[in-house]
Amino acid sequence: MTVARKAAALVLVTSLLTGCSFGPPPPDQTGTPPKLPSPSMSPSGTSDDGQAAVEVVARDLAVPWGLDFLPDGTALVTERDSNRLLKVSLADTGPSGTPVTEVQKIAGVTNGGDGGLLGLAVSPQYATDKTIFIYYSTATDNRIAKLTLGGTPQPIVTGIPYGATDDGGRLAFGPDGFLYAGTGDAGNPASAADPKSLGGKILRMTLDGKPAPGNPGPTLVYASGFRDVEGLGWDRAKRMYATDKGDTTFDELNVIQPGKDYGWPVAQGRIGDQKYVDPLLTWKPDQGGCAGVGGAGLVLVTACLTSTRLYVLQVTDSGTALGAPQPLLTKKYGRLRTVAAALDGSVWVTTSNKDGQGNPTPDDDQILRIVPAGSSGSLS
Repeated sequence: MTVARKAAALVLVTSLLTGCSFGPPPPDQTGTPPKLPSPSMSPSGTSDDGQAAVEVVARDLAVPWGLDFLPDGTALVTERDSNRLLKVSLADTGPSGTPVTEVQKIAGVTNGGDGGLLGLAVSPQYATDKTIFIYYSTATDNRIAKLTLGGTPQPIVTGIPYGATDDGGRLAFGPDGFLYAGTGDAGNPASAADPKSLGGKILRMTLDGKPAPGNPGPTLVYASGFRDVEGLGWDRAKRMYATDKGDTTFDELNVIQPGKDYGWPVAQGRIGDQKYVDPLLTWKPDQGGCAGVGGAGLVLVTACLTSTRLYVLQVTDSGTALGAPQPLLTKKYGRLRTVAAALDGSVWVTTSNKDGQGNPTPDDDQILRIVPAGSSGSLS
Protein backbone atom coordinates (compact mmCIF):
# COMPACT_ATOMS: atom_id res chain seq x y z
CA MET A 1 0.00 0.00 0.00
CA THR A 2 1.49 3.32 -0.99
CA VAL A 3 1.97 6.15 1.48
CA ALA A 4 -0.47 8.31 -0.50
CA ARG A 5 -3.18 5.65 -0.33
CA LYS A 6 -2.57 5.18 3.39
CA ALA A 7 -2.97 8.92 3.90
CA ALA A 8 -6.22 8.97 1.94
CA ALA A 9 -7.55 6.16 4.09
CA LEU A 10 -6.55 7.61 7.45
CA VAL A 11 -8.00 11.01 6.53
CA LEU A 12 -11.40 9.38 6.88
CA VAL A 13 -10.86 8.92 10.59
CA THR A 14 -11.26 12.69 10.82
CA SER A 15 -14.99 12.04 10.65
CA LEU A 16 -14.50 11.04 14.28
CA LEU A 17 -13.81 14.73 14.92
CA THR A 18 -17.46 15.64 14.38
CA GLY A 19 -20.48 15.11 16.58
CA CYS A 20 -20.62 15.15 20.36
CA SER A 21 -17.64 16.22 22.40
CA PHE A 22 -15.93 14.39 25.22
CA GLY A 23 -15.70 17.79 26.87
CA PRO A 24 -13.76 21.00 26.36
CA PRO A 25 -10.03 20.21 26.34
CA PRO A 26 -7.98 23.35 26.70
CA PRO A 27 -7.13 24.94 23.34
CA ASP A 28 -3.56 25.82 22.56
CA GLN A 29 -2.64 29.28 21.40
CA THR A 30 -3.08 28.41 17.72
CA GLY A 31 -6.72 27.34 17.67
CA THR A 32 -9.67 25.54 19.22
CA PRO A 33 -9.64 21.95 20.40
CA PRO A 34 -11.04 19.06 18.36
CA LYS A 35 -14.44 17.53 19.16
CA LEU A 36 -14.93 13.80 19.06
CA PRO A 37 -17.87 11.46 19.48
CA SER A 38 -18.39 9.56 22.71
CA PRO A 39 -18.01 5.93 21.61
CA SER A 40 -20.64 3.35 22.51
CA MET A 41 -18.92 0.30 21.09
CA SER A 42 -19.21 -3.18 22.53
CA PRO A 43 -16.19 -5.45 22.90
CA SER A 44 -18.41 -8.45 22.19
CA GLY A 45 -18.85 -7.65 18.51
CA THR A 46 -20.00 -4.99 16.06
CA SER A 47 -21.73 -1.81 17.21
CA ASP A 48 -22.43 1.60 15.79
CA ASP A 49 -22.67 4.95 17.57
CA GLY A 50 -23.65 6.91 14.45
CA GLN A 51 -20.07 8.04 13.85
CA ALA A 52 -18.03 4.85 13.64
CA ALA A 53 -18.47 1.11 13.96
CA VAL A 54 -16.09 -1.50 15.34
CA GLU A 55 -15.88 -5.03 13.98
CA VAL A 56 -13.68 -7.83 15.28
CA VAL A 57 -12.17 -9.30 12.11
CA ALA A 58 -9.78 -11.80 13.71
CA ARG A 59 -9.60 -13.59 17.05
CA ASP A 60 -7.38 -16.03 18.88
CA LEU A 61 -4.07 -14.57 17.73
CA ALA A 62 -0.69 -14.62 19.49
CA VAL A 63 0.19 -10.93 19.95
CA PRO A 64 -0.44 -9.50 16.45
CA TRP A 65 2.32 -6.91 16.05
CA GLY A 66 3.06 -5.83 12.47
CA LEU A 67 0.22 -4.89 10.10
CA ASP A 68 0.16 -3.58 6.54
CA PHE A 69 -1.90 -4.03 3.38
CA LEU A 70 -1.29 -5.46 -0.06
CA PRO A 71 -2.57 -3.49 -3.09
CA ASP A 72 -5.71 -5.70 -3.26
CA GLY A 73 -6.66 -4.79 0.32
CA THR A 74 -5.52 -8.04 1.92
CA ALA A 75 -3.99 -7.46 5.37
CA LEU A 76 -0.65 -9.01 6.28
CA VAL A 77 -0.04 -9.54 9.99
CA THR A 78 2.88 -10.80 12.06
CA GLU A 79 2.36 -12.67 15.33
CA ARG A 80 5.12 -11.83 17.78
CA ASP A 81 5.05 -15.05 19.77
CA SER A 82 4.21 -17.69 17.13
CA ASN A 83 6.51 -16.45 14.34
CA ARG A 84 3.59 -16.72 11.92
CA LEU A 85 2.97 -14.40 8.98
CA LEU A 86 -0.79 -14.25 8.34
CA LYS A 87 -3.22 -13.02 5.72
CA VAL A 88 -6.61 -11.55 6.57
CA SER A 89 -8.86 -11.02 3.55
CA LEU A 90 -12.25 -9.31 3.79
CA ALA A 91 -13.05 -10.62 0.31
CA ASP A 92 -13.26 -14.11 1.81
CA THR A 93 -15.58 -13.22 4.69
CA GLY A 94 -17.98 -16.02 5.51
CA PRO A 95 -20.70 -16.74 8.10
CA SER A 96 -18.10 -17.40 10.78
CA GLY A 97 -16.24 -14.15 10.15
CA THR A 98 -13.12 -13.13 8.29
CA PRO A 99 -10.77 -16.09 7.82
CA VAL A 100 -7.15 -15.88 8.85
CA THR A 101 -4.73 -17.80 6.63
CA GLU A 102 -1.19 -18.70 7.63
CA VAL A 103 1.23 -17.71 4.88
CA GLN A 104 4.33 -19.12 6.55
CA LYS A 105 6.36 -19.35 9.73
CA ILE A 106 9.55 -17.30 9.85
CA ALA A 107 12.50 -19.50 10.80
CA GLY A 108 15.27 -18.39 13.13
CA VAL A 109 13.16 -16.05 15.29
CA THR A 110 13.93 -15.88 19.02
CA ASN A 111 10.90 -15.30 21.25
CA GLY A 112 10.66 -13.99 24.78
CA GLY A 113 10.11 -10.67 26.49
CA ASP A 114 9.54 -7.90 23.95
CA GLY A 115 11.29 -9.79 21.15
CA GLY A 116 9.96 -12.03 18.41
CA LEU A 117 8.42 -11.44 15.00
CA LEU A 118 7.66 -7.71 15.11
CA GLY A 119 7.24 -5.04 12.43
CA LEU A 120 6.05 -5.47 8.86
CA ALA A 121 5.94 -3.13 5.86
CA VAL A 122 4.81 -3.73 2.28
CA SER A 123 7.07 -2.37 -0.46
CA PRO A 124 5.63 0.71 -2.20
CA GLN A 125 6.55 -1.09 -5.44
CA TYR A 126 4.83 -4.32 -4.40
CA ALA A 127 2.94 -4.60 -7.70
CA THR A 128 6.27 -5.19 -9.44
CA ASP A 129 8.73 -6.41 -6.78
CA LYS A 130 6.33 -8.54 -4.61
CA THR A 131 8.48 -7.70 -1.60
CA ILE A 132 7.64 -7.20 2.05
CA PHE A 133 9.92 -6.30 4.96
CA ILE A 134 9.93 -7.74 8.49
CA TYR A 135 11.71 -6.86 11.74
CA TYR A 136 12.50 -9.80 14.04
CA SER A 137 14.66 -11.01 16.91
CA THR A 138 17.36 -13.67 16.82
CA ALA A 139 19.46 -15.07 19.65
CA THR A 140 22.05 -12.33 19.10
CA ASP A 141 20.35 -9.31 17.55
CA ASN A 142 17.28 -7.74 16.00
CA ARG A 143 17.31 -7.55 12.24
CA ILE A 144 15.38 -6.41 9.20
CA ALA A 145 14.82 -8.73 6.25
CA LYS A 146 13.04 -8.65 2.92
CA LEU A 147 11.14 -11.53 1.40
CA THR A 148 8.51 -12.57 -1.08
CA LEU A 149 5.51 -14.33 0.46
CA GLY A 150 6.38 -17.94 1.15
CA GLY A 151 10.06 -17.31 0.48
CA THR A 152 13.15 -17.22 2.69
CA PRO A 153 13.87 -13.91 4.44
CA GLN A 154 17.03 -12.15 3.25
CA PRO A 155 18.49 -9.99 6.04
CA ILE A 156 19.31 -6.44 4.92
CA VAL A 157 20.16 -4.95 8.36
CA THR A 158 21.68 -6.90 11.25
CA GLY A 159 23.24 -5.93 14.57
CA ILE A 160 20.29 -4.01 16.05
CA PRO A 161 20.61 -4.62 19.81
CA TYR A 162 18.35 -7.34 21.23
CA GLY A 163 17.26 -7.74 24.83
CA ALA A 164 14.45 -8.98 27.03
CA THR A 165 12.84 -5.52 26.89
CA ASP A 166 12.70 -2.47 24.63
CA ASP A 167 13.34 -4.01 21.22
CA GLY A 168 11.50 -1.38 19.17
CA GLY A 169 10.38 -3.03 15.96
CA ARG A 170 8.18 -0.69 13.93
CA LEU A 171 8.71 -0.53 10.17
CA ALA A 172 7.08 2.00 7.84
CA PHE A 173 7.66 3.55 4.45
CA GLY A 174 7.87 7.33 4.47
CA PRO A 175 6.48 9.78 1.89
CA ASP A 176 9.97 9.78 0.34
CA GLY A 177 9.72 6.06 -0.47
CA PHE A 178 12.47 5.03 1.95
CA LEU A 179 12.08 2.45 4.72
CA TYR A 180 12.15 3.68 8.32
CA ALA A 181 12.67 1.51 11.41
CA GLY A 182 12.17 2.30 15.08
CA THR A 183 14.56 0.52 17.44
CA GLY A 184 14.91 0.25 21.22
CA ASP A 185 17.79 0.38 23.64
CA ALA A 186 17.28 -3.33 24.48
CA GLY A 187 17.71 -2.57 28.18
CA ASN A 188 21.00 -0.71 27.73
CA PRO A 189 20.15 3.03 27.90
CA ALA A 190 23.67 4.09 26.92
CA SER A 191 23.16 2.64 23.43
CA ALA A 192 20.57 5.32 22.63
CA ALA A 193 23.25 8.02 22.80
CA ASP A 194 26.00 5.93 21.19
CA PRO A 195 26.39 6.92 17.52
CA LYS A 196 28.01 3.54 16.79
CA SER A 197 24.97 1.61 18.04
CA LEU A 198 21.72 1.01 16.13
CA GLY A 199 19.84 0.82 19.44
CA GLY A 200 17.48 3.58 20.56
CA LYS A 201 17.37 5.09 17.07
CA ILE A 202 15.20 5.78 14.07
CA LEU A 203 16.85 4.28 11.00
CA ARG A 204 16.27 5.33 7.35
CA MET A 205 17.32 3.06 4.49
CA THR A 206 16.91 2.01 0.90
CA LEU A 207 15.09 -1.19 -0.01
CA ASP A 208 18.46 -2.95 0.12
CA GLY A 209 19.17 -1.82 3.69
CA LYS A 210 21.74 0.84 2.75
CA PRO A 211 21.82 4.35 4.26
CA ALA A 212 19.28 6.43 2.37
CA PRO A 213 20.44 9.51 0.43
CA GLY A 214 20.00 12.60 2.58
CA ASN A 215 20.62 10.88 5.91
CA PRO A 216 22.35 13.18 8.44
CA GLY A 217 25.52 11.09 8.22
CA PRO A 218 26.96 8.13 6.35
CA THR A 219 25.06 5.56 8.48
CA LEU A 220 21.49 4.32 8.77
CA VAL A 221 20.84 6.55 11.79
CA TYR A 222 18.26 9.26 11.13
CA ALA A 223 17.58 10.36 14.74
CA SER A 224 18.76 9.16 18.18
CA GLY A 225 18.06 9.31 21.90
CA PHE A 226 15.05 6.99 22.21
CA ARG A 227 14.17 4.23 24.65
CA ASP A 228 11.69 2.14 22.64
CA VAL A 229 10.22 3.35 19.33
CA GLU A 230 7.15 1.30 18.34
CA GLY A 231 5.22 3.86 16.29
CA LEU A 232 6.03 5.88 13.15
CA GLY A 233 3.70 8.15 11.14
CA TRP A 234 3.49 11.27 8.97
CA ASP A 235 1.07 14.17 8.50
CA ARG A 236 0.08 15.96 5.30
CA ALA A 237 3.10 18.27 5.53
CA LYS A 238 5.32 15.13 5.54
CA ARG A 239 6.29 15.77 9.16
CA MET A 240 7.33 12.58 10.86
CA TYR A 241 6.09 11.51 14.29
CA ALA A 242 7.27 8.71 16.56
CA THR A 243 6.12 7.30 19.87
CA ASP A 244 8.72 6.53 22.53
CA LYS A 245 7.80 4.38 25.51
CA GLY A 246 9.58 5.72 28.57
CA ASP A 247 10.41 4.03 31.84
CA THR A 248 8.58 5.28 34.95
CA THR A 249 8.56 9.01 34.18
CA PHE A 250 7.11 9.91 30.77
CA ASP A 251 6.01 8.37 27.51
CA GLU A 252 6.42 10.66 24.50
CA LEU A 253 5.10 11.56 21.09
CA ASN A 254 7.87 13.29 19.16
CA VAL A 255 8.13 15.28 15.94
CA ILE A 256 11.18 13.77 14.25
CA GLN A 257 13.92 15.92 12.76
CA PRO A 258 16.95 14.40 11.02
CA GLY A 259 20.15 14.33 13.03
CA LYS A 260 18.52 15.37 16.30
CA ASP A 261 18.94 13.84 19.75
CA TYR A 262 15.71 13.19 21.70
CA GLY A 263 17.41 12.91 25.05
CA TRP A 264 17.17 9.37 26.38
CA PRO A 265 18.63 8.43 28.80
CA VAL A 266 19.63 11.92 30.00
CA ALA A 267 16.33 13.67 29.35
CA GLN A 268 12.73 12.54 29.70
CA GLY A 269 9.77 14.74 28.93
CA ARG A 270 10.18 18.47 28.35
CA ILE A 271 13.34 19.89 29.93
CA GLY A 272 14.05 22.90 27.72
CA ASP A 273 17.67 21.94 27.01
CA GLN A 274 18.77 22.94 23.51
CA LYS A 275 20.92 19.81 23.28
CA TYR A 276 17.74 17.75 22.99
CA VAL A 277 14.40 17.99 21.21
CA ASP A 278 11.43 18.27 23.56
CA PRO A 279 8.48 16.00 22.78
CA LEU A 280 5.24 17.24 21.25
CA LEU A 281 3.25 15.43 23.95
CA THR A 282 4.03 13.51 27.11
CA TRP A 283 1.97 11.07 29.15
CA LYS A 284 2.52 9.54 32.53
CA PRO A 285 3.07 5.84 31.88
CA ASP A 286 -0.32 4.79 33.30
CA GLN A 287 -2.00 7.14 30.81
CA GLY A 288 0.17 6.16 27.87
CA GLY A 289 2.19 3.16 26.83
CA CYS A 290 1.44 4.28 23.29
CA ALA A 291 2.96 2.07 20.60
CA GLY A 292 1.43 2.41 17.14
CA VAL A 293 0.75 5.78 15.51
CA GLY A 294 -0.81 6.70 12.18
CA GLY A 295 -1.13 10.14 10.60
CA ALA A 296 -3.01 11.74 7.75
CA GLY A 297 -4.03 15.30 7.08
CA LEU A 298 -3.59 17.00 10.42
CA VAL A 299 -4.84 14.09 12.52
CA LEU A 300 -2.77 11.54 14.43
CA VAL A 301 -4.11 8.33 15.97
CA THR A 302 -2.11 6.39 18.55
CA ALA A 303 -2.77 2.90 19.92
CA CYS A 304 -1.85 2.57 23.58
CA LEU A 305 -1.02 -0.43 25.72
CA THR A 306 -0.97 0.60 29.38
CA SER A 307 -3.89 3.03 29.13
CA THR A 308 -5.91 0.60 26.93
CA ARG A 309 -7.19 3.20 24.46
CA LEU A 310 -6.71 5.09 21.25
CA TYR A 311 -5.83 8.77 21.31
CA VAL A 312 -6.89 11.06 18.47
CA LEU A 313 -4.88 14.27 18.18
CA GLN A 314 -5.32 17.20 15.84
CA VAL A 315 -2.18 19.15 14.95
CA THR A 316 -1.79 22.58 13.41
CA ASP A 317 -0.18 23.48 10.10
CA SER A 318 2.94 24.37 12.06
CA GLY A 319 3.03 20.97 13.77
CA THR A 320 1.87 21.90 17.27
CA ALA A 321 -0.91 20.12 19.16
CA LEU A 322 -4.39 21.60 18.65
CA GLY A 323 -5.99 20.96 22.00
CA ALA A 324 -5.65 17.82 24.07
CA PRO A 325 -5.53 14.32 22.61
CA GLN A 326 -8.94 12.69 22.95
CA PRO A 327 -9.43 9.05 24.03
CA LEU A 328 -11.45 6.41 22.22
CA LEU A 329 -12.22 2.76 23.13
CA THR A 330 -10.84 3.18 26.66
CA LYS A 331 -10.96 -0.20 28.45
CA LYS A 332 -13.13 -1.63 25.67
CA TYR A 333 -10.64 -4.11 24.22
CA GLY A 334 -7.64 -4.02 26.56
CA ARG A 335 -4.10 -3.26 25.42
CA LEU A 336 -3.90 -1.72 21.92
CA ARG A 337 -0.61 -1.89 20.02
CA THR A 338 -0.84 -1.18 16.27
CA VAL A 339 -2.96 1.16 14.14
CA ALA A 340 -3.04 1.05 10.33
CA ALA A 341 -5.31 2.33 7.57
CA ALA A 342 -6.90 0.09 4.96
CA LEU A 343 -7.68 0.97 1.35
CA ASP A 344 -11.43 1.12 2.01
CA GLY A 345 -11.07 3.89 4.59
CA SER A 346 -11.36 1.68 7.66
CA VAL A 347 -8.72 1.76 10.40
CA TRP A 348 -7.40 -1.52 11.78
CA VAL A 349 -6.11 -1.88 15.36
CA THR A 350 -4.46 -4.87 17.04
CA THR A 351 -4.82 -5.85 20.68
CA SER A 352 -1.90 -7.11 22.75
CA ASN A 353 -3.51 -8.78 25.75
CA LYS A 354 -1.44 -11.99 25.49
CA ASP A 355 1.89 -10.18 25.66
CA GLY A 356 2.44 -11.14 29.30
CA GLN A 357 1.21 -7.81 30.66
CA GLY A 358 -2.51 -7.95 29.84
CA ASN A 359 -5.60 -9.82 30.97
CA PRO A 360 -6.67 -11.81 27.91
CA THR A 361 -10.26 -12.84 27.26
CA PRO A 362 -11.08 -16.13 25.48
CA ASP A 363 -11.18 -14.20 22.16
CA ASP A 364 -7.76 -12.56 22.51
CA ASP A 365 -5.73 -11.44 20.80
CA GLN A 366 -7.89 -9.66 18.24
CA ILE A 367 -7.75 -7.38 15.22
CA LEU A 368 -10.36 -4.62 15.22
CA ARG A 369 -11.68 -2.77 12.20
CA ILE A 370 -13.03 0.74 12.82
CA VAL A 371 -15.27 2.18 10.13
CA PRO A 372 -15.58 5.99 10.24
CA ALA A 373 -18.81 7.48 8.98
CA GLY A 374 -18.67 8.24 5.28
CA SER A 375 -16.01 5.67 4.41
CA SER A 376 -16.55 2.96 1.81
CA GLY A 377 -15.83 0.20 4.31
CA SER A 378 -19.43 -0.31 5.39
CA LEU A 379 -20.13 -3.20 7.77
CA SER A 380 -22.90 -5.42 6.44
